[in-house]
Amino acid sequence: MSQQITTISFLKFSSLSNKAWGFKMMQFAHKGLAKVEGLAFYRLMGSGKGRGFNPLPDWSVYCLLQVWKTEDDAHTFFTSSDLIKQYRDHTHEIFTLYMKNISAGGTWVGKDPFEKGADLDPNLPIAVITRATIKWNWLLRFWKYVPTSQEALDGNAGLIYTKGVGEVPIIQMATFSLWKDFESVKQFAYKSKQHKEAIRRTRKNEWYKEELFARFQPYKSTGTWEGKDLLTF
Repeated sequence: MSQQITTISFLKFSSLSNKAWGFKMMQFAHKGLAKVEGLAFYRLMGSGKGRGFNPLPDWSVYCLLQVWKTEDDAHTFFTSSDLIKQYRDHTHEIFTLYMKNISAGGTWVGKDPFEKGADLDPNLPIAVITRATIKWNWLLRFWKYVPTSQEALDGNAGLIYTKGVGEVPIIQMATFSLWKDFESVKQFAYKSKQHKEAIRRTRKNEWYKEELFARFQPYKSTGTWEGKDLLTF
């Protein structure tokens, strides 16, 4: 199997000046990220308010998704990169998950970035990333149905954390979700009436211009989120 790993980092900014810095870095961080050795793919994203998809921005939370050729490359970046040091100087919290890809389908900006790096262990936590570019003519109907499609997330005992993120507000959206085990994912994906209906409408109406679905096995974490290590639930 591939030695590739994926990291996802959530960055929380507290003060107004630091939030402004985080927003500015949505443009200026690309220069530094483009030069990182061993980085095969990355997306720097903003986030929406609350959980799941939300068209209203959350100016306090940003997300950095990175695909690495090896774990050593990731370790070098997070321990010695000038860019990550700058982020640490301006953030209230940074939480990073190290993950191995289990399966992936679809494309992200025309690429298939995730190589299989592990077989599924159904008893360990599972991370899921979905990403889509929504067609302009379906934007209103898509966003109108979003609150209904996410109802099954509320109070879901198997869900550890979820956040809606994206490169371009309203149009290019992604969700990250972390689950206690594979059974929790199955319960939501196949038994939630709202989620099943969302999939049916997506297929029938062809809402998306591009889409991707990927599952990962998280195996390590650094930092905290809301004062906790999300892998120790």
